[in-house]
Amino acid sequence: MAPPLLTLQDIHLTFGGTPLLEGVELSLSKHDRLALVGRNGSGKSVLLQIVSGLIEPDRGDIFVQPGTTIRYLPQEPDLSEFSSTLDYVRDGLAPGDDEHRASYLLEQLGLDGSEDPATLSGGEIRRAALARTIAPEPDILLLDEPTNHLDLPAIEWLETTLTASRSAIILISHDRRLLQTISKKTLWIDRGSSRMLHQGFAGFEAWRDEMLSQEEEERHKLDRKIVREEHWIRYGVTARRKRNQRRLQALHGLRQKRRTDTGPVGQVKMQAEEATQSGKLVVEVKSISKAYGDRDIVRDFSTRIQRGDRVGIVGPNGAGKSTLLDMLVGKLVPDEGIVKPGHNIEMVKLEQDRGSLDPDTTLRDALTFGAGDTVAIGERRRHVVAHMKDFLFAPEQAGSPLHTLSGGERGRVMLARAFSKSSNLMVLDEPTNDLDLETLDLLQELLGDYAGTILLVSHDRDFLDRVVTSVISPNGDGTWLETAGGYGDLEAQGAQLALEKQAKSSSRKQKPEASSPKEKRQTKLSFREQHLLDGLPARIEDLQEEVRGLEAKLSEAGFFDSDPEAFAKASDKLTNCMSELSEAEENWIELELKRETLADTR
Repeated sequence: MAPPLLTLQDIHLTFGGTPLLEGVELSLSKHDRLALVGRNGSGKSVLLQIVSGLIEPDRGDIFVQPGTTIRYLPQEPDLSEFSSTLDYVRDGLAPGDDEHRASYLLEQLGLDGSEDPATLSGGEIRRAALARTIAPEPDILLLDEPTNHLDLPAIEWLETTLTASRSAIILISHDRRLLQTISKKTLWIDRGSSRMLHQGFAGFEAWRDEMLSQEEEERHKLDRKIVREEHWIRYGVTARRKRNQRRLQALHGLRQKRRTDTGPVGQVKMQAEEATQSGKLVVEVKSISKAYGDRDIVRDFSTRIQRGDRVGIVGPNGAGKSTLLDMLVGKLVPDEGIVKPGHNIEMVKLEQDRGSLDPDTTLRDALTFGAGDTVAIGERRRHVVAHMKDFLFAPEQAGSPLHTLSGGERGRVMLARAFSKSSNLMVLDEPTNDLDLETLDLLQELLGDYAGTILLVSHDRDFLDRVVTSVISPNGDGTWLETAGGYGDLEAQGAQLALEKQAKSSSRKQKPEASSPKEKRQTKLSFREQHLLDGLPARIEDLQEEVRGLEAKLSEAGFFDSDPEAFAKASDKLTNCMSELSEAEENWIELELKRETLADTR
């Protein structure tokens, strides 16, 4: 077996008196694909900076195979010293690297290399940084939130590129779908320590929950043992003084162990402050259009959004998502058409731009909007420290300026500010950027329980599938289409339309002359297709039942500890079942769409 490219042993690092990493271990071999997961502030980004040589740990051993090349994509790339994006990308190449690859990757990412870095958007900066990181084809790629500010086409390009890459990869991302596609191993950073799962991210969450369940059981046993020892010390036989002293010392040790065992990091406690119910109609738009110069951004678009709808808006950067959203909520007047708002609408908007927060403002003032030490939550007032704790901020952070916070922490500030306002219409513009997976889960649950209406702009495919009931997407030339379901349903319909278009094109090419015998036109599904369609609902139901059973089995306390091999097999089986379920659902959608299309042509 070839030796690993990279090894980290017993890595310790302390910032400001608080240990961040305590004994972290990591090993990376050639072609490894490692998902690095953990809560915001757990030290994931710091660990990548240690690997890249930007930060020196307090102690620990770092070994890199001689000649190994490493490239690091930071969360906030700095292009300020370069005159163009091409200069920036070429600066990352080593002697002997192919300079044409820099231009090629920029072109693939929608840039021509002449752009002035000072004028770039967040998405363009991220694209240039990706090109710089990937261009040298390094032995090890370190990617810290590579999908932030990227649109869906760029994310899908990145997914394809990383899948085909020969580099070993360590990936930090909130994009579940990217993690599941790329990763083969998972390293969990939790309360300073590291734990390795020799499976991709698809098996991580069940394994993590099992670990936490075992910890809770051990903590409960420790508490009961302390109670027993305290009872013995108080009421036991006092003549055996030496033995009493030993047990008393052991009790002190147990108490110390319990004090230092903080348990899992707390969860964000989010609750949207809901206003009185809006009218049934939230907004109706009829034939709205908007153009800038000769370019149609929105053309002849109509929709009707009702109370309780959850509408996702997707599309490439520059397609006009924000323009369409601003017209829907009345912030922008269309050139043509009618926007009819509903009654009793109270809107709250979560902005994408974290830069809208003054970096010199303290956390306290940001949460209270400068109104002292209390936060107005609807008609209630609450002390700011209690509100901070709900969003996982320590009391001592109240006076900290926002520029000292991480990207994920600034994201939680935006959530805390938005959810303190009463609303029955929630507008979310890229809410998932920089949030950890656990916070995303809670945000998803909150949106699921929200009684109002949601308009969501996002490039997170998994989050869209979990939250929205319909998707509005661009169809070219300023036209937009609304599709029922999540992003997966939009993909399935797009694939079906492409197949139909290809079939029509092929049919035209092979069309016989008028004098030839007429070929019978298909007006219904073939026997095989109809048989498959009839059997798919039962197949889907069986797979759903099997998935539920496997999830329940994997969540059983002690399963992993008692039989790790059986746990791994069950986890693999769950992954396969979920893949089969997804395929069966897509087949059902494709056949059902084809059946409806053929019925309409009769």
